[in-house]
Amino acid sequence: MSILLISGTSTDVGKTIVTAALAATAVAAGRTVAVCKPAQTGIAPGEPGDLAEVTRLSGVTRTLELARYPEPLAPDTAARRAGMPLLGLAETASAIDTLRDADLVLVEGAGGLLVRMGEFTLLDLAQKIGAPVLVVAAAGLGTLNHSELTTRLLAASGVECAGLVIGSWPSEPGLAERCNRDDLPRITGEEVRGIVPAGVGKWSQERFTVTAPSWFEPKWCP
Repeated sequence: MSILLISGTSTDVGKTIVTAALAATAVAAGRTVAVCKPAQTGIAPGEPGDLAEVTRLSGVTRTLELARYPEPLAPDTAARRAGMPLLGLAETASAIDTLRDADLVLVEGAGGLLVRMGEFTLLDLAQKIGAPVLVVAAAGLGTLNHSELTTRLLAASGVECAGLVIGSWPSEPGLAERCNRDDLPRITGEEVRGIVPAGVGKWSQERFTVTAPSWFEPKWCP
């Protein structure tokens, strides 16, 4: 079993779409995939969340969600406001371990690396289970600072960075986006492993799964 944690430089940078694209790419390569979203916020019971979107786009049906909170806040804040228990680090690690028969387990965090998913952050989880973290970055202004802060923290914490993926690349990139694409590896010391076009989350499953492998480096495999 290979485990890859997916974090973002902030919220709304495209983590769920990148997770779906990675799942589709691994399936296309003949691997079995499971996807875990430890904590989901801003979704009422019974409503489709991020894992439903991953399934809709990638076709991967083996998914695991551990906690769901109604308000669109950081998971620990949402849990406290709802009077619900916080996720624990040990229980989350154990839940991920139940997916070990899959070739690849993708674990999508909430927001950035230090957002608390319960009593822990994604960084704590990465240290606990010894898994690398893929960083999903924005394309526009601010991404160099956010990306370097994130990759520096991973390095200082002894956690492997699996590289960067630009989560939503505009169809007509401006000067800032074009410069950032060149500067991200130089600033962070990490490779840009993939670039996911903006708007692909609206595609059909067939189109998404056929095209997703082209968004990542040909020789890179999580």
